[in-house]
Amino acid sequence: MIRLFGLAVVFTLFHGLAVAQDWPGWRGPGRDGAASGLAATAAWPEALQRAWRTEVGLGYSSPVVAGDRVFVLTRAGDEEVVTALDLATGAIVWRASYPAPYRVNPAARSHGPGPKSTPLVAGGRVHTLGISGVLSAFDAASGRLVWRKAFEGEYPGGAPTYGTAMSPLVFGGLLIAHVGTDRDGALMAFDAATGEVRWRWDGDGPGYASPIVVEIGGTRQVITQSSHAVVGVAADSGALLWRIPLTTPYAQNIVTPIVLGDVLIYAGLDNPTTAVRLASRGGSWQAEKMWENPDVSFYMSTPVAAGGRLYGLRDRNKGQFVCLDAATGRLLWETPGREGDNAAIVDVGSALLWLTSGAELVVSEKTADAFRPIRRYTVADSPTWAHPVPTARGILIKDERFLTLWRAGQ
Repeated sequence: MIRLFGLAVVFTLFHGLAVAQDWPGWRGPGRDGAASGLAATAAWPEALQRAWRTEVGLGYSSPVVAGDRVFVLTRAGDEEVVTALDLATGAIVWRASYPAPYRVNPAARSHGPGPKSTPLVAGGRVHTLGISGVLSAFDAASGRLVWRKAFEGEYPGGAPTYGTAMSPLVFGGLLIAHVGTDRDGALMAFDAATGEVRWRWDGDGPGYASPIVVEIGGTRQVITQSSHAVVGVAADSGALLWRIPLTTPYAQNIVTPIVLGDVLIYAGLDNPTTAVRLASRGGSWQAEKMWENPDVSFYMSTPVAAGGRLYGLRDRNKGQFVCLDAATGRLLWETPGREGDNAAIVDVGSALLWLTSGAELVVSEKTADAFRPIRRYTVADSPTWAHPVPTARGILIKDERFLTLWRAGQ
């Protein structure tokens, strides 16, 4: 009876989430790793059941969901493939592909030839950015190509050293993408309908982080990690508002910025996790340091902010789950280590989901005093670098080649 109750509660959890919102792009509807609209859950089952499993192709791009469709960007040979699937059955609705030969940097050989960037569904379009920097817009219903941009001619090499990883952003009819190489590139705004360039900031090449858009002090701005800095540009013009230098070994600026009110939290490999308050004074923007924690750095995994705390994977001891006080940066708890090279974290309201690169899905409580796991599930037999996606019908998991829907039960 207890187990059946747990199954029913978790199924209700999935159902309530998807009714509230889709999962249209990188880190969900708010680009913050949070799923909204959940009721509290009393229990998680001992095991998840596999509803369907479909081979979709290589890559670590995360799946996205809009209505009853799932979209994923993958690779098959020398082509990149966009696939639309039925959420209920895993059946392929349409596929679209284009030539995208790519030579992997030897230092990133274990990650394969991508793609890494997560698609974005907005305005009836599926927007994708391939590992070599090919930006495309497809009709979400049919898979028809609407427009495409390539940047090899403008930026020889076309992509950063380890391949394009940033995920596009759409707001106000503009599609934002950071294109080019880590030595030369531009943060650009395109007309989402036509692909026409509306503005560009040429101050630095792209990092591997994804941009967010926020409003601070009445000014809407796009914030991202570029190759050598954290920057904020005016969302309506691309004019640089502020710049904070940030360099990581081998130019691997990866962590998506976090903004809580007017406070920016940023991090990087071999760098302290840092919080600054952003404000415009006398016509210029200033970043006042609030705190920094030199003992906690993040590499590829972006933390999730919830309940005044930051939950993330510290890049020490082969990966440690950690919790920080978001107001002070103080470390509240840490796990012993060996959690994995990466963890994709999702806040599902009453709990946290941690999907490690070793294909373990960990469900934990959201607590300040200690790490309290609820369940641990093995969800694939190959690496899992993409984000888990909670839906009305279960949790989507993308591994090296397959997309799987796991559910709590019948």
